[in-house]
Amino acid sequence: MDSRINTDKRYNDYSSYIKRVFGERVQKVSIDAGFTCPNRDGTKGRGGCHFCNNSTFNPSYCGPESSITAQIDKGISFFRDKYRTQKYLAYFQAYTNTYGETDHLMEMYGEALNHPEVTGIVLGTRPDCLADDLLDELAKVNEKHYVAIELGAESTNNKTLEAINRGHSWEDTVDAVYRVKKRGIPVGMHIILGLPGESREDLLEHSKKVSELPVDFIKTHQLQIVKGSRFGWEYEKNPEKFRLFTAGEFIDLIVDFLEFLNPGIIVERFISQAPHDLLIAPRWGLKNFEFVAKVEKRLRERDTWQGRFSV
Repeated sequence: MDSRINTDKRYNDYSSYIKRVFGERVQKVSIDAGFTCPNRDGTKGRGGCHFCNNSTFNPSYCGPESSITAQIDKGISFFRDKYRTQKYLAYFQAYTNTYGETDHLMEMYGEALNHPEVTGIVLGTRPDCLADDLLDELAKVNEKHYVAIELGAESTNNKTLEAINRGHSWEDTVDAVYRVKKRGIPVGMHIILGLPGESREDLLEHSKKVSELPVDFIKTHQLQIVKGSRFGWEYEKNPEKFRLFTAGEFIDLIVDFLEFLNPGIIVERFISQAPHDLLIAPRWGLKNFEFVAKVEKRLRERDTWQGRFSV
């Protein structure tokens, strides 16, 4: 296996990274701080991305009607019974969490960091919503607290990004990655595998393009058709438009994807799990840990590993 994989697994897993950085298990606690999105409020578009219903991202314990501190308290109480965790990362997850005036944003992040059990923040956002002055302020925070930024790239193909009404380009993502890394802040990327019109070769090209960038983490997601999204409406009328993977097919795709992925990139997640009452398709009936176990088994069966074919 590639010596750049900092784990005894066949891929660079996130839990091992967290233990290296913090010396213990650290749990993310999701926060909905009441943000919107430039692709919804008319700044760049209306209606949002075609795959999106933001309710699929939020756990039941968080909502903008509660303060950030109250949401963190609820999240900690939710996880405390499940895990023996000493510290938490406040995960600003819903919508675009760097979209606003810098002073106001820093106040919200500061409220989270003032919680005695929070050791850092993770900000989910779009690559076209990262002002330089905000990044400068976050770099200062990063000197004392852990800060990471997750960019919703979704695809490296500009035709796809336009077709799904994403409102930004791959070039915007590349620019954002370099501006974040310039400040010494860890940066992650989200990629959806299976968007309409993308071939298997296109999906593997995502892995190659991401590998060219100084990205710290990646989250891959299978395309999920959810209620309340444009794709949900289109799927009901024209299901043949969508190529939805079976669980077995997606496991093999992930293994192929890993083979081309830079072994230095930490893999945070393979799949996403929309709430059962919102998910239309595909319904695999697998929990995240079950899917991970199947990927690890498939890597062993194929005697392969992350970065096997990377340049």
